[in-house]
Amino acid sequence: MNSLLNPAHEGAPASANAMIIDGNQASFMADVVEASRQVPVLVDFWATWCGPCKTLTPTLEKVVRAQGGRIKLVKIDVDKNRELVGQLARMGLPMQSVPTVVAFWQGQLADTFSGALPESEVKRFIEALLKLAGSTAPAADLIAEGKALLEQGEAEAAAQCFAGAVHEDREKPEAWGGLVRALIALGDEAQAQEILAEIPPKLADHAEIAGAKAALALAAEGRAAQAAQAGLEARLAADPDDFAARYELATALNATGARAEAAEALLEIIRRNRAWNDDAARLQLLKFFEAWGFDDAATMAARRKLSALLFR
Repeated sequence: MNSLLNPAHEGAPASANAMIIDGNQASFMADVVEASRQVPVLVDFWATWCGPCKTLTPTLEKVVRAQGGRIKLVKIDVDKNRELVGQLARMGLPMQSVPTVVAFWQGQLADTFSGALPESEVKRFIEALLKLAGSTAPAADLIAEGKALLEQGEAEAAAQCFAGAVHEDREKPEAWGGLVRALIALGDEAQAQEILAEIPPKLADHAEIAGAKAALALAAEGRAAQAAQAGLEARLAADPDDFAARYELATALNATGARAEAAEALLEIIRRNRAWNDDAARLQLLKFFEAWGFDDAATMAARRKLSALLFR
């Protein structure tokens, strides 16, 4: 697997490991109720004879470690703490079966679930708890930081942020798409292609992934067009109706980051000859929109102009 997705230090930091402990009746108030006034606390009620517990507990530990100390996990063996379980049941907690997970925040019961949930659902449960506590999952923070860095032109740092987000949560399409875009900005199209191949199949049709794929395809086209840019401009100066040259120039301009100019080149073809080459200019413009992102300023401005041309 790509080195970006394999941090050099796979082990969780000490602060994260310290947030996973074994609890008991004597320490319950301190480990759970009081501790939940600082960070959300999950209590995993399990038993040695419980098959589903052997699946759920490692999943809980993995997801909690990924939070980097934002959440605490206390594991309680129900057979060794029957009196505690009885007391909690009398308080109304659903303790009829194991595994049962109870979440505490600010000294109060916040949420609960029973049974061995898959990792994706455990993540959603924890994300909801963190949101309740006014926090966010590390993956969300890394994605936001990566986007900001990419906008500032710091592609290498952005790539590290997006890779970290993927490592934390492989089901975040924004992390995968951002990583591909950062690698494109670094000129590492081969590695970007490798990353695309690793994206979980269920995310393949997400807009973020489709946009990243379009950006990669345009990068390859643009590299070839850039080499010929001076010649393309000379062809247009000689013949403004050389639509093939204008089309290739748009691709070259996009590759240099000149989005508004690239869009204008295609829009000019549409103004002059809307049906040229089986509507190629409009289709390429739509590909630009997908690659740039549908909320990008250049996309929105060009879409307004396209609408005016098509519906005049």
